[in-house]
Amino acid sequence: MQTAQRPRRGLIQLWERQHPARRIFTGFVALNLVGWALLMLPISKQGPGGANSIEALFTAVSAACVTGLTVVDTALFWTPFGQVVILVLIQLGGLGVMVFASLVGIVVMRRLTLGTRLTTAREAHASGIGELRSLITSIAIIAAVVEGSVAVVLWLRFWLGRGDDPLHALWLGVFHAVSSYNNAGFALFSDNLMGFVDDPWILLPLATATIVGGLGFPVIMQVLKHAPHPRRFSMHTWLVLVGTAALLLIGTLAIALLEWSNPASLGAHPTGTRILDAFFHSVQTRTAGFNALDIGAFQPETLLVMDVLMFIGGGPAGTAGGIKITTFGVLAAIILAEVRGDPTVTLFGKRLSRAVHREALTVALLSVGLCFVATLAIMHLTDVDHDRVLFEVISAFGTVGLSTGITASVGTPSQLILILLMFIGRVGPITVATTLALRPRRLVYELPKERPIIG
Repeated sequence: MQTAQRPRRGLIQLWERQHPARRIFTGFVALNLVGWALLMLPISKQGPGGANSIEALFTAVSAACVTGLTVVDTALFWTPFGQVVILVLIQLGGLGVMVFASLVGIVVMRRLTLGTRLTTAREAHASGIGELRSLITSIAIIAAVVEGSVAVVLWLRFWLGRGDDPLHALWLGVFHAVSSYNNAGFALFSDNLMGFVDDPWILLPLATATIVGGLGFPVIMQVLKHAPHPRRFSMHTWLVLVGTAALLLIGTLAIALLEWSNPASLGAHPTGTRILDAFFHSVQTRTAGFNALDIGAFQPETLLVMDVLMFIGGGPAGTAGGIKITTFGVLAAIILAEVRGDPTVTLFGKRLSRAVHREALTVALLSVGLCFVATLAIMHLTDVDHDRVLFEVISAFGTVGLSTGITASVGTPSQLILILLMFIGRVGPITVATTLALRPRRLVYELPKERPIIG
C-alpha cells in the first residue's frame, strides 16, 4: 500500500515545486487537451462520425482561451453535448484554471496548499496570498451574478420577445450570458448575432456583460468596495476605468464615422440602429468577438482601427485579452514623461515603479513580434490580403474572435498558427516565455554597464 502511494506523492511534490508560471501553463494545456478529446467524441458532433482533429482542437482552444474564432458552424456542427463542452471550456478558461481548481479545493477539501495559493495568486494577479480564499469566492460570486442577471434578461427576450420555446430560450440565455461575460464571442446562431442587428434587448445586455468581464476582477471588486469614495481607487483601477471609457468612445466614433455610409454595414440601417451597432462593435472589439454586422464588409480603415483596439484589449486579471489597457497606459505615460523630460513617470498622482516599465515593454515587444511573425507566415501560406490576415492574427492573439470570414478557409497550417496565438494570448506572452526559458537558479553576478546611443 505504501509503495503504491509513493509515485502519487512524488507527482504531487513535483507539481508543488514547479514555478507558478509553469503550473498555469500546464493547467491550460491540460484544459485544452481535455476539451479536444471531448469534442472528438462522436456524441459531440451532429451526424455520423466525430469531428476531425483540427476541427476539435481549434474549437477547444478557441473556447478554453475565450476567443470565439471558429472553423465550423457552432450552431449546426456541434450537438447539445458538444455545445455544453464548449460552454464549460469557456467558463473554466474565463475564470482561470487555477482559480477554478482553488474554488473546488475550498468547497470540497476546505483548504489550499501553499503551492496552489501561490499559483492562484499569480493567475488572479493578487497582491498576496493572505486573503486568497475571499478573493476566489468573490470572483465566483461576481461571475454568477453577472452571468445570471444577463441570462435572465436574454431568456425573457428570446421567450417573450422572439417567441422561442421557454427551455430553448433559457439555454440560449445561459450560453450567451456566459460567452459574453467571459469575452468569448461564441454564439448559437449561424450568423453569430447578425439576426439581432436592431435589437437592443439582445445587444446591450451582452455588451454590458462584456464590459464588466473585461474590467478584470480586481477593478470590479474595488469599485464595489469603494464606489462611494472613488478617491480610494488605486492607480490600476483608475487606469482601467479611464482607459476603458476612452477606448469605447474612440471605437464607437471611429466605427460610426468610417462605416456610416457603407451600405454593406451601418449604411443599410436607420440612425438609431447605426449608433447601437457602432457602440456594440466597439465593445466587442475589446476582446469579446460577437458581431451583429458582417465584419468582412467593413472598410479597410475600420479594420485597422479595430486592429489597434483588439491589440490593446481590456483589463488584466479578468476575461479580456490583448496586451491590456494597463500595459498601453504605462507605455503612453513613459513616452509622455520622456518627451517632457520628467525624471519619473507618474499616473493619477502616483509615481510608477521602474520594474513596471520593463514589464510593459517586454509584453508589448513580445506581442508585436509574435503578431508580425504570425502575419508573415500566414501571408506566405495563403493568398489572402494582408489587412485581413493581420486582422485575423490580432483577433486570435487578443482572444477577440472577430473575423472577416477567412478562418475556415486558410488551411490547416495557418489554423495551427492561429491556435498557438490564441493559447499564448490567453496564458500571456510573459508566462509562456517564463515557462520555456525559466532559469533553474538566479544569477549571482552582474555584468558591467554600458549605455548605447538611442535615437
